[in-house]
Amino acid sequence: MCSLFFWWLAAVAIRTDFEGGQLAAIERAAPDHYRLHIKGEVDQDGRNRQASWYYFCIDGARGRSLKIDLIDLPGEYNYKPNQGAIIEGTLPFISENGKSWRVLDTVEFDKQEPKLQIHITPSSDRIWIAHQPPYTTEDLRRLLATPGLEWRSIGATPGGRDIPLITIGKGPKVVWLLFRQHAWESGSSWAGEGAVRFLLSDAARPLREAVTFKILAMCDPDGVARGGVRFNAKGFDLNRNWDTADAALMPEITAQRKAILDWVDSGHPIDLLVTLHNDEQPEYLEGPPAKELEPLLRRFEAGLAKSPVFASTKPAALGAGVSAKGRMTVVEGLYHDRKIPAFLIELRIVSHPKLGRPPGVDDRLRFGADLVRAAANAVRQE
Repeated sequence: MCSLFFWWLAAVAIRTDFEGGQLAAIERAAPDHYRLHIKGEVDQDGRNRQASWYYFCIDGARGRSLKIDLIDLPGEYNYKPNQGAIIEGTLPFISENGKSWRVLDTVEFDKQEPKLQIHITPSSDRIWIAHQPPYTTEDLRRLLATPGLEWRSIGATPGGRDIPLITIGKGPKVVWLLFRQHAWESGSSWAGEGAVRFLLSDAARPLREAVTFKILAMCDPDGVARGGVRFNAKGFDLNRNWDTADAALMPEITAQRKAILDWVDSGHPIDLLVTLHNDEQPEYLEGPPAKELEPLLRRFEAGLAKSPVFASTKPAALGAGVSAKGRMTVVEGLYHDRKIPAFLIELRIVSHPKLGRPPGVDDRLRFGADLVRAAANAVRQE
């Protein structure tokens, strides 16, 4: 269920009564100066607070000089304190119509508090501001309604939402793609849409004949709908716990893991599996601790390097950051269980060296197509 919060003052309203909208509380510090508390979420242990998503609308502020502080940013990651995911360089995005988004760079970051302060004089009666351009379950529904697109539900979330699995292509090579394991990482979904739309195009016909693509387009629809971060309704990180199976606590992981393992156990190959994420500053490719995957890793890395919207901050690696039992990522868990050649990609949200600015929607859509090309070429060269 969407969060709902209104602040009315002299015909100005700050609200979150729409899908993905999220704030914790609003304070008025002075006329036209507001302090917005980022809600954040914690895990099943009440730890690892992540305050990495905000999305709100301002009504009735045309021509008013507003100062907006985003606060309550620090938290934890992997049980270690940090300053949070909203840092210097993570610029907000703004929209005048709720559909097209551009970077909002009239901001200051105060490391001492810490806080991100936005300065804006709206030129329209209604504006939306978000951590990243939102991609909602409604966007996904529109994508799934594309003529000719084949998909099925592999299960339901606690909120009753389908977990869709898309199939495109009929080639002998098989690539699985996972998007939006973490709700705040909306850039992953935009890339997923770019991948699907490219694969349905005439230009991708040779790829569809050579490769079968199995696409989990939104792994956490409940989190996306409520404006969550990386945990499900029970507090479990949907890119951890992949070496366990608990349908009551982790129904999303259980359904996705079952779909993948059932595919393999029925005799079908997986030549490459990729899960796509967003991060604040890093951008990289990594795989499980498996030396035999080195040739595939290097082919895939070379293909990604050709993309104008991908620039690694470190060399691609195998076995980086192996987690403890019970905390394995999708990459680690699937390799552990069935030796599946699974890889993770992180895409930065700060200014990109090839673009000279933070990536936007069009850049993510472009990367989706580039990802598909790189993955197909990597498996076809075997």
